Amino acid sequence: MLYYDNDEALTECKFCNKHRYHAKTIGTSNKKLVPIKTMFYLHIIPRLKRLFASIQTTSEMSWHYENKRSLSMLRYPYDAEAWKHFDRVHADFAIDQRNVWLDLYKDGFNPYIQASSSPYSCWPIIVTLYNLPPEMCMTKTYMFLSCVVPGPFNPMIGIDVYLQPLIDDLKKLWSGIMTYDVSRKQNFMMRAALMWTINDFPTYGMLSGWGTHGRLACSYCMEDTKAF
Repeated sequence: MLYYDNDEALTECKFCNKHRYHAKTIGTSNKKLVPIKTMFYLHIIPRLKRLFASIQTTSEMSWHYENKRSLSMLRYPYDAEAWKHFDRVHADFAIDQRNVWLDLYKDGFNPYIQASSSPYSCWPIIVTLYNLPPEMCMTKTYMFLSCVVPGPFNPMIGIDVYLQPLIDDLKKLWSGIMTYDVSRKQNFMMRAALMWTINDFPTYGMLSGWGTHGRLACSYCMEDTKAF
């Protein structure tokens, strides 16, 4: 479990009763309680609000809306059928050009690449937005590191535990966050939706809870899978 929100004062896991801390000796007699594991989370809501508070970026946050074309070609994610379907289902969200469309990246890597004899798996989770033009949305400046899931082991199906703070932020953004738009000099209710995730197939299974092994490994092909 994550010691977060209503559970931040607990010292034992409410599911398995394991201790939250272990004692570390400092000097000859002093002992300090050290968390067994620590996760780092960076809130995305303040960073999204700052995009509308800066005169350099607030005008770019409507680029996706102002550059829509009725062409039968895929130039940008808003040309995809998934985006159009979302617009039809959530017309109240799509009508406001300042609402934010988000994407999530997740994968693991070994930060100690030279220590191949000691495998270590660290998992950064990055959020980016599709309001911006192509030359901006995939640059380092606008790829927001939201949290880092520490190792040394793969989080596997427990990834939802580490995603709790991000999910809470996304729920707040779906309901709406009061934000100041410097270009129009007015407050508005900023909403955001997570449209896609970008990851490899094993990570897709971790995020969705779908078993990506065996006969029904592909959630799209299902019984039509031709693999043997």
